[in-house]
Amino acid sequence: MNTYPRMCREVGLDCHTCTDSTARNLAKICKGLKGTSIGQLFVQIHSDPACAGMHGHFIKAYLEASIERMPVMSECRVAMAAVA
Repeated sequence: MNTYPRMCREVGLDCHTCTDSTARNLAKICKGLKGTSIGQLFVQIHSDPACAGMHGHFIKAYLEASIERMPVMSECRVAMAAVA
């Protein structure tokens, strides 16, 4: 019987790597999400009950990735000047 997380391990994934990766990718395409929204997306992306324990880790990884991607004020000004 194929079950998570066994299937993940068979292809070389562990729970931390998997949730880190999906959270970082989510932060790239969906900026500015709040806790509830992040949690809802976690459940939709990682719908298997075996993944439920990684909920908090996913939220933390999303928030960390969001902070890393926030541009500094000077980058915002350069981008706005380029558009104008």
